[in-house]
Amino acid sequence: MEAIVLRILIVEDDPMMQLGLEQSLAGQFTVVGFAEDGYRGVGLARELRPDVVVMDIGLPGLDGIAATQRIKQELPEIHVVMLTSHQSALEAVAALSSGADAYCIKGVTVERLVTAIAAACEGATYLDPQIARHVIQHLRPVHPQLEHSLSPRELDVLRLMVEGYSNPEIAGKLFLSPNTIKTHVRGILNKLAVDDRVQAAVVALRNGLV
Repeated sequence: MEAIVLRILIVEDDPMMQLGLEQSLAGQFTVVGFAEDGYRGVGLARELRPDVVVMDIGLPGLDGIAATQRIKQELPEIHVVMLTSHQSALEAVAALSSGADAYCIKGVTVERLVTAIAAACEGATYLDPQIARHVIQHLRPVHPQLEHSLSPRELDVLRLMVEGYSNPEIAGKLFLSPNTIKTHVRGILNKLAVDDRVQAAVVALRNGLV
């Protein structure tokens, strides 16, 4: 019986990176298309129905995390492998919470990227070893009955923190001053009894706060 060749859509705004990925993956997969921004990536995912989307985070228009969330909401059968230069634990948590099946750092070997794609297609979650240690360090045990007293505004800020936005970006989205956001973030960390934004994201996701 002939093996099924996986169909790959590449969403990456760097033409040289696109070319490198195509050359690296073409021997084992079928590359069915390219997109240079998140909106186009979502559109091509609908149109082409690939098995896997290899997605960058830092995309123009719609970032990779938001694009992944849209693809997963509409087409949950499509697997998404994040391939990015971003090594922030918070962004890794945000990417996985958006539905990404794997998270790889650019510069990874072809063999490791193929492993991530295979793991995603088998229903597993793959974390690049370069980022896994940082994420695991923040996965402290959480009590499921933990009660939170976050205000509606703090919940708004927390949702944007989980999505990976910085304080100035959150301020812009909520039409508040950066100092106000900084105060809200400090209050959120205190109420959730955590030390940093990644831990806050983990608590929020585990307890269904966002």
